[in-house]
Formats: sequence, C-alpha cells, structure tokens
Amino acid sequence: MPDADGITPGQDGTKPAPSGPAQTKDYHLGVAPQDAGFPVKGAAHLEWGMKNRLARMFRPDSGNTVMLAFDHGYIMGPTTGLERLDLVIPPLAPYVDVLMGTRGGLRGCVPPTVQNPVCLRVGYDASVLFDDMSDGGGLACDIAGALRMNAICLAAQTFIGAPGEKNSLGLLAQVVDAGAKYGVPTMGVVAVGKQMARTEQFFLLATRILAENGANVVKSYYCDGFEHVTAACPVPIVIAGGKKLPEAEALTMAYRAIAEGAHGVDMGRNIFQAADPPAMAQAVSRVVHLGESDSQAYEYYLDTKQR
Repeated sequence: MPDADGITPGQDGTKPAPSGPAQTKDYHLGVAPQDAGFPVKGAAHLEWGMKNRLARMFRPDSGNTVMLAFDHGYIMGPTTGLERLDLVIPPLAPYVDVLMGTRGGLRGCVPPTVQNPVCLRVGYDASVLFDDMSDGGGLACDIAGALRMNAICLAAQTFIGAPGEKNSLGLLAQVVDAGAKYGVPTMGVVAVGKQMARTEQFFLLATRILAENGANVVKSYYCDGFEHVTAACPVPIVIAGGKKLPEAEALTMAYRAIAEGAHGVDMGRNIFQAADPPAMAQAVSRVVHLGESDSQAYEYYLDTKQR
C-alpha cells in the first residue's frame, strides 16, 4: 500500500498525521526516462533475459568477445593441443570471455568453479572419417540439458551449399525456437566444406541466411571483402580462427576482422596450439577489446611469452 507521508488526519479514515515534518517527494517530472541503447547488434528488441546473456557474451565496454573454442573433438577426436582438455582449458579461462565446447568436454574436464559463461555446442555432425560431414547431423543436447549446463548461448552448425544444407537449417531453426522459449540466444556456425570457396559472395549468402533464420550471433570466417559481409549481416559476426597460423598472422587476421566490423573471435587452434597459449589469448584480447594493432599485440605476445 502507499506510504503515509503527508497524509493529514481523516484523509484515509484510519491513520493519524505522521509525526515530524512532511517528506517532499520528487518524481523528476522534467526528466525523460532513461532508455540507453543496447550494445549488441540486432538485439535492441529482445527480452531482458536474452539481452542479459548476450551482455555476458559481449563485453559492454568494447561490444566484442573473445571466445575459446575447444569443441573440435566432437568430430575430430583428440585434436593436437587438446589431448587433455583438463590440463589445457582451465588455465586459459582467465584470459578469455567465453568458453565454447560440448557438454561432455565441459562436464568432464572444466571445473564448475570456472566462472566463464558457456556457449554450448548442441548439435552433432558426421566425423572426419566421412567425405561429407554435412550428412546426418542432429541434436545432441536439448534445451533442458543446455540449461542444466548453465549455457548462455547455444551453437548450431550449418552447411550452406552442401548436401546437408536443408537438414542443418532445420536444426538451426529448432535450436533457435528452443532457446527463444527460455531467453537463450543461438549462435549459427558457418561450416565450410573442403570443396567450398571461401569468398565474399559465399559468406554474404551464408551469414545472412543464418541471421534471417533466427541466429542471434553468427560465427564465420574472415575473407577479402569482409566489411561487406559484416555490413549485410543484421547480427554480430565473430570470426573462426580456422587452421593454425603463425602467431603474427593470426593477430593480423583478428585485427583486420575487428577493423572491418567483426564483434569478436572464436579461436581454438590459434590459441591452444600457440607456442604460449596464455600469452596468445591475452594478445588476441588486446586486439579485440583494447583496439591495439596487430603489431602492438604481437609485441605484447613476444614480451609475455615464456622463454
């Protein structure tokens, strides 16, 4: 019920006048309501819970994210550098914003005391033993399982231009719907098959298709003309690191991607296969969050690297 400030005897029929001076209220009638813009691209009209999860994924000060991808084993087995997830991932957690993995990898190898938000890969695909990895994928973890894993984002892979395109887009739509029901965003992942050209035209098509099918974030690759890809995609793009590059080249790729509109990186091999993974993770973060150039970040990497 309303407080009794300023009520005189008999006004409410029950309460006497309060003792002491009446309190003056100030409703600031001349001040417009605060309606600060939300820093994540394409998320202005989402509900609070989904925005809150996206704000944990993309740092509000930079609008960007550094994600550590270590989900390679779900199709590749014990990838070089990830033979022992329990020895590799927890030491890197302090230097990245988000951990991206499978529920098995997380549950078995990452202590629950690690506080990084989790982007959970929720699909399965054919292994590297198959020529066409787009054939026969499906849902590996439903929304209930993702919520039990405390995921802030769901990751679903798609195969635009491959035989499994329709199936993978159906999976993406299923994941988007399930996540939206509980306020959990979805990251659509652009897979590139062995025969696909990594061109501006392909990534313009693939990233836009994923966004229009409901993905809140798109993970794709850097390419020539990347500024057109990011401009045409209505949600944030984070770049995949892809194959292992020399550290200086990986930092240059990250720098160019951020300069051309990416909102972060989701790197795996270019961090955990680096000569000094913690130093590399910190160098990448300086590019993504502090706006340092690739040469500045590489100098930091060399200075920080354990000799």
